[in-house]
Order: sequence, then C-alpha cells, then structure tokens
Amino acid sequence: MKNYLYLSCLRQLMCTTLLIASVSACQPASQSSEQKFNYLKSPETGVRTGGVRIIPIKTPLGTFRVYTKRIGNNPKIKLLLLHGGPGGNHLFFEPFESFLPEHEIEFYYYDQLGSYLSDKPTDSSLWTTERFVEEVEQVRQALGLTKDNFYLLGHSWGGILAMEYALKYQQNLKGLIISNMMSSCIDYGNYAKEVLAKQMPPDVLTQIRAIEAKGDFSDPKYMELLNAHFYNKHVCRLEEWPFSLKRALDLTNPDIYVIMQGPSEFGIAGRLAKWERTADLPTIKVPTLVIGAQHDTMDPAFMKKMADMLPQGRSVICPNGSHCAMWDDQEHYFPGLISFIKDVNAGIKIK
Repeated sequence: MKNYLYLSCLRQLMCTTLLIASVSACQPASQSSEQKFNYLKSPETGVRTGGVRIIPIKTPLGTFRVYTKRIGNNPKIKLLLLHGGPGGNHLFFEPFESFLPEHEIEFYYYDQLGSYLSDKPTDSSLWTTERFVEEVEQVRQALGLTKDNFYLLGHSWGGILAMEYALKYQQNLKGLIISNMMSSCIDYGNYAKEVLAKQMPPDVLTQIRAIEAKGDFSDPKYMELLNAHFYNKHVCRLEEWPFSLKRALDLTNPDIYVIMQGPSEFGIAGRLAKWERTADLPTIKVPTLVIGAQHDTMDPAFMKKMADMLPQGRSVICPNGSHCAMWDDQEHYFPGLISFIKDVNAGIKIK
C-alpha cells in the first residue's frame, strides 16, 4: 500500500514538472533585471521624493536652502519657472500642470530665497537683482540644466530676473521666455500712471493717491479700491479667482515685495523702480518669446517692440488676458508657449 502511494505521488510530481516545463518553453525569455526596472530610472537619486529637491544656495550671508520640484521627465526639454513678486511663489504656475505634461515638456517649480517653501532670511541686503541672478545659476547647476535643454521662463518680476540672467549667462540657455514683463520699470511706471490710472473713475483714483501720499498702505481701503478697480481688471480678469491663485497671493512675502516692488502692482516704487534694460535686448541672442496680454499691467505694444528688438524674438499677446494670462487667457497663453518650445527644440528659426 505504501509503495502504491509512493509511486502515485511520484507520477503526479513528474507530470506537474513536465507541464511547467512545457508552459515555460512556450513563453518568451524572461527580461533581465535591468530591463524589468527601466521604468524606475529617474534623475532623482536615493529616496524618491516626487521630483522635490532642496538646493543649498551660497550667499554673502551664508548658505540657505531653496525648494524645487520637477514635473515630467524629458532630457531634451527642461523648463525652469521664475515666479513673480519679488516674494511670490510657485503656486502662480499651477495651471502649467494641465498643459505641459501631455506635450512632454519637463518643468520645474522653484521658490526663490525668501519665498514660500524656501528659507526666509530677514536681512534685506539679500534682496538685490544681482544676488538673485547668482541664485538662479546655482539652481541651474544643481539641477543639471545645460545649453542643450535649458529653457528659462520668468513671469512679472521673474521676467526681470530672466532677462538679467540671460544678459550674464545666456551661454547656458537653449530658450528664454519673458512673461508679462516690460524691459523697463520706468516705462512700466509711466504706463500705470498715464494709461491705466486714467481708466479709473476719478474719485477712486483720488482716494488711492491720497492714501499713497500718506504712506498708509495698511489702510484696508487701499487694497479694497485696488482690488475692485485695478487687480480685477489688470491682474486677473476671472470672475472668481481660483483657489491656488488666491493662495499664491496670500503667501507672498510682503517684506521682499515692498522693498523691491513697492506697496502694490499699481506702478512701481521699490528698488526696481529705475531698472532699465531695453537698450540691451539686442545682445540676447538665444531664441526668446515675449508673452503679454491686452489687459496687462504691462504695455502690450511695448512687449511687441521688445520681441522686434531681440535677434530671435517672437511675441504672443493674449487678447483676453491680463497680468496673470496663464490663468485668464489659457487658450492663447499655452499654445503660444508650447509651440515656441517645440520650434526651438526642432531647430526652427524664431522670428
């Protein structure tokens, strides 16, 4: 009886072995470990953090840390985003997630020093354009961006920073995008005074100027008047501002903003008030896109002129947009941006 059971079990084991062998023979050869885990390859090293990298930045006052986050993975196209303010944050760029990934455009959020998720030193000597330019260069090096893949987009104050970076380090760039910023803060201030201010009801303008004359910018009436008669017409024209846009404004660092920009977007009165680079635009040789908007705080005609002055310049003026055209005129902002990046990547001459 024991022998019978033993032989029966042995026959079953042999049949099972033969069956497994025959099935295995019909299947393709197994992938190597390297092939199997190709999908895990990434520029990130160590523990994966969803593209977040905290980058040390050397300054005259020591080393601080800034926040960056990569979205997408394309070694040929890497777009670094410079937010406005100064003192703004990367939340202003959240609509980019709805448009760029499907076109395989890799991009990077980045909170400049003093902003949102980055360190916030309080020494005001750090808030200079020259130091911010060196910060961008350190971020570029840390992220491994090169002239073969590095696109730089600056919005508002970020546009000033992008122009200054290009004037010093354009050898590192493949493409430049100046979004909603004029190359002259003097002309920006004049446009606010001579054109936009005159579109306000006279009694409203009188109240605004009276508060400014007293320097009482903490008066809630000041922002109440500006929100209704300026921000809702020239900063973002959406009837209901999206959560992220409102949060981006709420999280702006007022200490940096007031020092460099002044008390509001209605003109400019801080350290940047005399900034002027229009005459230097022809020296920027890299392909450059200038994005403006018909209802912008910046003069759209001036931004068209900027593109004409650039050796490889192109302009997109969003007809329905304002200063935050990536929010209120997405149907023109993003096709213009995406086609520019694709053209540069394909080697098409920009003009």
